[in-house]
Amino acid sequence: MIKSPMTRRQFLSRASASAAAVAMGPNVFAAEARGRANVLLITVDDANWDSFGCTGSKTPDVSPNIDKLASEGVRFEHAHVTSAICQPCRSVIGTGRYPHRNGALGFEPINADVPTIVDSFRSGGYHTGILAKIAHMAPQSKFSWDFTRDGGELGNGRDPVLFHKQSKAFFDAAKAAGKPFFLMANSQDPHRPFPGSAQEEKRQGFPAPSRVYEPDEVQVPGFLLQAIPDIQKEIAQYYTAVHRCDEAVGEILRALKESGQEENTLVIFLSDNGISVPFAKTNCYENSTKTPLIVRWPGRVKAGVVDREHFVSGVDLMPTIIDALGLEPVKGMDGRSSLPVLEGKKQPGFDKVFTFITSTAGRRMFPMRSVRNATFSYIFNAWSDGTTEFRNEPMSGLTWNAMKAAGEKDPQIAQRCEFYLHRVPEEFYDLEADPNELNNLISSPTHQTEIGRLRTAMLKMMAATKDPLLGRFKEMIG
Repeated sequence: MIKSPMTRRQFLSRASASAAAVAMGPNVFAAEARGRANVLLITVDDANWDSFGCTGSKTPDVSPNIDKLASEGVRFEHAHVTSAICQPCRSVIGTGRYPHRNGALGFEPINADVPTIVDSFRSGGYHTGILAKIAHMAPQSKFSWDFTRDGGELGNGRDPVLFHKQSKAFFDAAKAAGKPFFLMANSQDPHRPFPGSAQEEKRQGFPAPSRVYEPDEVQVPGFLLQAIPDIQKEIAQYYTAVHRCDEAVGEILRALKESGQEENTLVIFLSDNGISVPFAKTNCYENSTKTPLIVRWPGRVKAGVVDREHFVSGVDLMPTIIDALGLEPVKGMDGRSSLPVLEGKKQPGFDKVFTFITSTAGRRMFPMRSVRNATFSYIFNAWSDGTTEFRNEPMSGLTWNAMKAAGEKDPQIAQRCEFYLHRVPEEFYDLEADPNELNNLISSPTHQTEIGRLRTAMLKMMAATKDPLLGRFKEMIG
């Protein structure tokens, strides 16, 4: 039986900062590129992986700038962030360590003894900067940027014009310093509040969108079951935010081109987690963690490629960047460099990813773990005890309330809502037959072999990284 959910203090007391160090391989690029190429890391906030034209969205003209970027680099079909919630996700990107190994289980700072990507770039002689989401990489002593602009200076992190202005200011500052640069530019679109929503009306400082989508122009995600009018309305508001986010990305890239550094800059684009609706953000489902990862590096990465084989993760970004630029290797990272994949080579060991949730933005503990590959996904819900109710920010707004109301007449939707609130300790899905993860096969006799394989992979990862949930997991699987 699953015991009652552990408290935050209990979880933290069991967390260990020790794990096997990951040795970084030597850089394979020419000597003149070592430590001198620039890096532009662009993140967007709460954008589902399939929200762009290049990833399959049918919403008209929603992402011309991101689509162009994809055509100029490599896009990964199987890329996942490590934690589908903004601060833990960014802390993983900034440390190359899983949340229980860097200390940022939820919305708290990383441990003081953990090396960061900013440390690496500063020691390598880079000019570093961040646009928006500054507080989501903490503490300041570990993320000591040379150049900062908070969301308030960027139209609540959503104004394309201001993103161009501040990106240009950063590139000019790097030039004046005579240094290569690392810029992390973070659009806060399409995070809630969505344009035109009641939530947005209660706040100020949001730029007007240049394109407003109507409900009949968008498709409701299949994991929400039905295109209920209020859901359709909110998804249209979401896509209005996606389009504005694409404009911000375009303006950042325009400033880069104007700086004269485009040809010598490694550009990485991804979303920090899935859309802010039930069964996506702040969970461990496919639509929680799958991200539209794009990498462009003129002369280094082949253009117009879609990698449909390798599974790459947010925890792999820091080791990959360090390897690619020839920066000083960092010990203790859980991720691995995927540089050979960027070079178009096959790389063993990139056949699955592990994902994590521990606590929400509301500081509530809902520990989950997942392992997934191209065919199957397995989720361990350590918090699920039959009585505890799940709560998170994506339950605000129109979609969750519309689902609950529809469930009063539709038993299928009612069952879906009930499952979201309480879950079960284990979930297992056949992604080929059920990409929306609607049919839990954990008790299926014909899938027990695959379930056993993913349980074993989960057990090995938890043991190797001293995951505080290891004891709970062992109790459950016997």
